[in-house]
Amino acid sequence: MERARIVIADDHTLVAEAFRMLLEPEYHVVKIVSDGRSLLSAAKELKPDLVLLDLGMPLLNGLDAGLELKRILPKTKLIVLTMNEDADVASQAFHQWASGYLLKKSAGAELKTAISEVLHGRSYVTPSVAQKLINEYIRDARPGRSKDLTQRQRQVLQLLAEGRSMKEAAAVLDIAVRTIAFHKYRIMEEFGLKTNADLVRFALREHVISDS
Repeated sequence: MERARIVIADDHTLVAEAFRMLLEPEYHVVKIVSDGRSLLSAAKELKPDLVLLDLGMPLLNGLDAGLELKRILPKTKLIVLTMNEDADVASQAFHQWASGYLLKKSAGAELKTAISEVLHGRSYVTPSVAQKLINEYIRDARPGRSKDLTQRQRQVLQLLAEGRSMKEAAAVLDIAVRTIAFHKYRIMEEFGLKTNADLVRFALREHVISDS
């Protein structure tokens, strides 16, 4: 029987290589990438059966990369492998594109279980996060949001919050510098941000960048 083909996306090389060594006897790890944009390119080319992706990747975070992957490769299964135990983040990933949500502190056996479940068409959530999701659902206490960032705003916000200049961000996204400036100041106006430091804190709060 042909082994399932997996792409691993994580900006910590040692972590990604450890996952490869754990999985290679059973699965074929066809590629390891270290940022969200490399993930999109590799996935388009290789069309893997499954992607393991971290949320805190540079250039394009895992939440937005996963959403784009599900759009271009709807049959590819996506499992989040992260240190982030936030129930809101897990809920967003599941509602939009994820089939699995696992923590990096989980045991190797649990990762294999999650992959098997997802490849067989089921979902998998690590128990501690699953309990938080249940608690959040019961309380239903999440405040309503009057405004949400567009996909392009999230892309611009991430690059700027990572310390790239508007010119550098424009080059990554292949758009005009004035378009970057438009999105930056629109975000700052809509969400009441005054400084670049506010912008970075906002990006952290929106899970566009990671503090790890």
